[in-house]
Amino acid sequence: MATLPLRILIIDDSEVARQYLMQLFAADPECQVLAAVGTAREGVDLALRRHPDVITMDVRLPDQDGFEATRTIMEIAPTPIVIVTSLADGGDVGVTFAALSAGALACLPKPRGGPAAGVEAAALQLVRTVKAMAGVKVVRRRPRRAGMETTTLNRDALSDSRTATSTGFPAPRREPLEIVAIGGSTGAPPVIQTLLATLPESFPVPLLIVQHITEGFLAGMVTWLNQSSHLVVHVAADGDRVEPGHAYLAPTDQHLEYTRLGRLRLTSAPLEYGMRPAASVLFRSVAASCGPRGCGVILTGMGRDGAAELKLIRDQGGVTIAQDATTSVVHGMPGEAIRLLAAKHVLPPAKIVDLLVALTIQP
Repeated sequence: MATLPLRILIIDDSEVARQYLMQLFAADPECQVLAAVGTAREGVDLALRRHPDVITMDVRLPDQDGFEATRTIMEIAPTPIVIVTSLADGGDVGVTFAALSAGALACLPKPRGGPAAGVEAAALQLVRTVKAMAGVKVVRRRPRRAGMETTTLNRDALSDSRTATSTGFPAPRREPLEIVAIGGSTGAPPVIQTLLATLPESFPVPLLIVQHITEGFLAGMVTWLNQSSHLVVHVAADGDRVEPGHAYLAPTDQHLEYTRLGRLRLTSAPLEYGMRPAASVLFRSVAASCGPRGCGVILTGMGRDGAAELKLIRDQGGVTIAQDATTSVVHGMPGEAIRLLAAKHVLPPAKIVDLLVALTIQP
């Protein structure tokens, strides 16, 4: 039985760009251009009425920028969206993270026509990415900030948050936390930003983060996070001794581990779940090194990376948290953790912050 071609909606104010993208997708038998329009209003209307499989979205549109149009579509007609813009070709990684914050799954530079070196590779990468993102099951986003807003942190509310979990698991008294390990993939950078921007500067536990991210964007992500975070954000280095109030992101193409000596170890061990760095490696090391003093948090993302290894942390008596389906762009990783009973708490980002702070309050 033949597979139906992917129905693609192109939103770009440039007629030249629209024609080029149409030709690009028309050359792939697995793709079909549903429509190509030049305004956000037309694009949002078509997304609602014709339900494309995937959308390419420019940023510069005459009636509304592409970030706002993306937010609108994700609120009323959730659809995989790839931002395709010339702004992403100028080294401004802020554009990429603004796109992800709006709900897009990826942000790529607009390929140029002509015989210039690298043009063909960029065009093929665009087509591959659009086809891959079309297969992502996205969820409806609440209006901006809903589900992501911070809550007033007070001792009574935080005490309540210890048991406010959708899994129904009780939260027993426990030893103080030593490490919070976080793993995320598609859709996770804005969630990580929310967590780091909301945790207090006095948060007494180091955070270790594995984020699946395109090569070349890690340094930009660290800069972007430091602009809003109360904590100090670094790219992890081999042998680093972790410090309270600091967050460490795994480097590109290296696994991140936590050791019993309170130091970080980077390795080039084989890929796990097709990833390096992989959350699985980090979670496994935290389970082995921290026991009940460890905490693992698994955020929105495709695949199964880290789900089974989160269960190791729980089995050692540690705290385990999965992002809920409502606020996840893709509920693959956290959904698998929930299925395996690895997640003791299933929470939206604001409640994750509440719980982490509650667990660091001394009785």
